[in-house]
Amino acid sequence: MFTVYTYSIAGLLLISFTVFVQNIVAAIAHRKQSRYIPGKVSEELSHDSFVFRSHRTFHNSLENIHQFTLPALLCIFLGASTSILAALVWIYALSRIIHMGLYYAIATEKNPSPRSYFYMIGTLCTFGVFGLAVFNLFS
Repeated sequence: MFTVYTYSIAGLLLISFTVFVQNIVAAIAHRKQSRYIPGKVSEELSHDSFVFRSHRTFHNSLENIHQFTLPALLCIFLGASTSILAALVWIYALSRIIHMGLYYAIATEKNPSPRSYFYMIGTLCTFGVFGLAVFNLFS
């Protein structure tokens, strides 16, 4: 039954793996500090610190992953269009990877920053999977 959703499931796997990698990067960056306290990031840090940026990237993903993946999984169970769902999943996955790369690379307090555009693409994809789930629930 789920084999028709192979592309969507592969994209969801990539999203989960991306968050896993972000966790590792943040943990390594955090532990390289000279004044390392497990589980605590200094409030004095800001965007100029890679420790701050890697921590925020990981936590931003944690704040957003369930909002996307749960309705995407519901779309699978509701029999949503395989091509539309796969497109939304892969656009979301790629936008989050680009968001991560930009957050790691660019130390800016400016808003919107380049990463903000890819965050918004991910947000639009999230609206899309919610809409797809609701459409399939009532059709």
